[in-house]
Amino acid sequence: MRKQREIPPAFTGQAQERCFREEHDVTDCVDWSGTQRAVDLKPTTQTVSLRLPRQLLDSIKSAAHSRDLPCRSLINVWLQKQLPGL
Repeated sequence: MRKQREIPPAFTGQAQERCFREEHDVTDCVDWSGTQRAVDLKPTTQTVSLRLPRQLLDSIKSAAHSRDLPCRSLINVWLQKQLPGL
């Protein structure tokens, strides 16, 4: 038998809401009837090998480092910006 959905009270402030959340399982307040189980959350990716001139690769690595990103992530972002609609 399904558990009755709990309806949370109207909160007057964050402190009251925090107390409620500490004492109750908030997943009991969610209406799960319209949900579906996720099948595959992994995006489909494919490995690509690309030869670049050393100077270009060094420039890309420098730009990635200044943005605190991995080099591959920065290249991915740049490609997505240049090919809208993907």
